[in-house]
Amino acid sequence: MEGILTINNVWMMICTALVFFMHMGFALLEIGLTRQKNTINILFKNLFIITVGLLLYCLLGFNLMYPGEFNGYFGFAGFGLDSPLVDGSLDLAYSEGYTYWTDFLFQGMFAATAATIVSGAVAERIKLNSFMVFVILYVGIVYPIAGSWKWGGGFLDEMGFYDFAGSTLVHSVGGWAALVAIYLLGARIGKFKDGKIGAFPGHSMPFATAGVLILWLGWFGFNGGSVLSADPELTSLTLVTTCLAAAAGGVASFIFSSILYKNYDITMFLNGILGGLVGITAGADQMSPTDAILIGAIAGVIIVMGVAFVDKLKLDDPVGAVAVHLICGIWGTLAVGIFGNMAGIDQFITQLIGVGAYAAFCIVTSFIIFYILKVTLGLRVSAKEETEGLDIHEHGMDAYPDFGLNQK
Repeated sequence: MEGILTINNVWMMICTALVFFMHMGFALLEIGLTRQKNTINILFKNLFIITVGLLLYCLLGFNLMYPGEFNGYFGFAGFGLDSPLVDGSLDLAYSEGYTYWTDFLFQGMFAATAATIVSGAVAERIKLNSFMVFVILYVGIVYPIAGSWKWGGGFLDEMGFYDFAGSTLVHSVGGWAALVAIYLLGARIGKFKDGKIGAFPGHSMPFATAGVLILWLGWFGFNGGSVLSADPELTSLTLVTTCLAAAAGGVASFIFSSILYKNYDITMFLNGILGGLVGITAGADQMSPTDAILIGAIAGVIIVMGVAFVDKLKLDDPVGAVAVHLICGIWGTLAVGIFGNMAGIDQFITQLIGVGAYAAFCIVTSFIIFYILKVTLGLRVSAKEETEGLDIHEHGMDAYPDFGLNQK
């Protein structure tokens, strides 16, 4: 028994490390798709999210998300971590797949991801102090409460709502907040001018590409670890469906965008891969390889249309976070009721109810947080700070000083 637990726990710790590595991927993707003058600002935000996110999850979030017996909507098991003990030692009967400490760390990596999604959407014009307050409230309180509804055994779990690794619980929770944020924040200067959509090319496509490949690698832990053990059948199937959906998303996205726009856009290719990954995440353990390819391919097409739709609404999303994480998160969640072992009208309706519940909760809470910040601290930097770059004004330094040119 202890030998099996050791194997399972080691696998879970490897997956935890892979999910942690995803934060490097997010950072590289975000700086690659934005302008050089805001690089340090984005890196700072990503570091803040993972460091403060882990501390908050330790002090508050873990016991909000996993409160034990509760009313299904809100529960709290107390501040800090208190590991279960037997005869003064860690209770190894806590789970067949992992120890209490591994459980906390694995789930903590997920918690920080929700705020990282928002970071990319609000890039290049949000005040750093306001963003940090948002992270504290959203990661510390909102995300864990939302997570308790399914993963903590809450009312959606009892209803039969299914989200294997977080198409809704992580990606849409971050995506709804990103949508609210960019609505309240407004577009970057020059993005929408005289009825035209201005282009702000990212300063490093190599960084962006490296970021996506790192995220794809990290998804082995994101989805593979969500099996919550080293079960050979489920983990191997999950990794296969994850990879196939990513590949199909990328291919479908670049083909569809090239038909529409008559060029091979690497940013669409990159976001298509991510869209496929987000789309498969809700049901990666339930799908056949063919199902995974279909889910990923549809997500790739959704990305292209989603990015265009967000632009049409005059909402400025520098990295395509709303299309990737929100729209594809919704698609992946609903796909559980269409494909795989759980397909059926009853399951589809249950999935739809779950999507609606998270939409309502996340829109209301994120709007309250951002609106209060807007009327108190302010959300947006000055026009001068935005034009000259947040690196100089917020941090007093340049990301690439040795080049001698401050590329705008």
